[in-house]
Amino acid sequence: MSHPTDIRVRGAALYFIPVQTRVPLKFGTETLTHVTCARVRVTVEDRQGNTAEGWGETPLSVQWVWPSGTPYDKRLEALKVATASFAHAWTDMPAGHPIEFADCVLDCLPGFEPIPSVEDEPMPLLAKLVCLSAFDIAIHDAFGKLVGLPVYDTYNAQFMSDDLSRMLKPAKGSDVSFRGKYPQDFLINEPPDKLTGWHLVGGLDALDDADLTGDEPDDGYPVTLRQWIDRDGLTCLKIKLRGNDAEWDYDRLVRVGRIGIELGVLWLTTDFNCTVTDPAYVNDILDRLMRDEPRIYGMILYVEQPFPYDLKANHIDVHSVSARKPLFMDESAHDWRLVRLGRELGWTGVALKTCKTQTGALLSLCWAKAHGMTLMVQDLTNPMLAQVPHVLLAAHAGTIMGVETNAMQFYPEASAAEARVHPGLYQRRNGCVDLSTLGGAGFGYRVDEIERELPAPVCEV
Repeated sequence: MSHPTDIRVRGAALYFIPVQTRVPLKFGTETLTHVTCARVRVTVEDRQGNTAEGWGETPLSVQWVWPSGTPYDKRLEALKVATASFAHAWTDMPAGHPIEFADCVLDCLPGFEPIPSVEDEPMPLLAKLVCLSAFDIAIHDAFGKLVGLPVYDTYNAQFMSDDLSRMLKPAKGSDVSFRGKYPQDFLINEPPDKLTGWHLVGGLDALDDADLTGDEPDDGYPVTLRQWIDRDGLTCLKIKLRGNDAEWDYDRLVRVGRIGIELGVLWLTTDFNCTVTDPAYVNDILDRLMRDEPRIYGMILYVEQPFPYDLKANHIDVHSVSARKPLFMDESAHDWRLVRLGRELGWTGVALKTCKTQTGALLSLCWAKAHGMTLMVQDLTNPMLAQVPHVLLAAHAGTIMGVETNAMQFYPEASAAEARVHPGLYQRRNGCVDLSTLGGAGFGYRVDEIERELPAPVCEV
């Protein structure tokens, strides 16, 4: 079965945009001070010969996608080479809807090695997903432009040949069925124009003036948590923890929580950086908070990914944690199959990310919602165009609370060109980001109005 709107990818161009942070961001045992963003332009063609261009972008966040002792430069170069190799993958695909043929690519991805191993270390699946994602996002954008609709209006039977039953399998013993269901059945009918924005409290961030060292940037942006809360009207804080130092983690939670209470913050979440191996570590901190700091405990809306990325290799029963607080998969939720495994182990929510592909995020969203799991949309410190699909996913998903958005903390000037067209997307006011300037077909980037000079493409097919 086919549709007249089925597309093929006829061409792609890849650009690498370097971005420097204004303050460092700690990921586990590593610290991010700069990042390379992959921006992609694709050309698609339908069965009648009509063509359209689409855009996608994602940061190649080395420390997050590939935590390792292998030197940073070697991992970054491997990600760049892999991203370029994916430019060729799409042009060989049969015609179809972006979700349908991207799903085929995703199924093959675990066994696909875009590069040789780096120092005998194979590229993790998460890294492959991120390298692939800008192309996938761009294809969705191009499809929307080709049919003249916003992308979220194309995820239905009018444009898709197959329903979700071809792509998703329910949990054993459940009464869930995906027959006759399409992604649009699991999306919000009237997405909001404003979303509550979560601020990231990094492990190196100054909380108040007592933490200042004198080395902070003097660039007009806040340098302490107190200043950020006051300037942006923040109500939600995500707290980066160590996961291997219980006293430090507890003290950090208490200190951030008390500042938050004083300044009108409503919600907290904890991010243990995937370094915990025993649920008791998290449970002990939560129980101590419940006993000694009950208001701070009550402010914790959910707990994010305390445990290692690979669920299959780290088969940890986490029901004791999710009995205390909602427990959200993030780095482990590479696809809907791993979401299914996580649910069996006791995880109750999923943090979606467009950097793992728009297609993969949508399929995980549908599977999770069908099985009663709660959703969140988490940031990869998305600047520039990467911010747009990110916030649109949150608006259409129906999250537990808003969207995490922190590029304005770590490299606000990187998005200056885009912010002139979409000012509400790249700053938080009254605790929210504003999506109302997005419009038109595809993701509504309004690329033609954004005055950004791109570097020469590193690859064109």
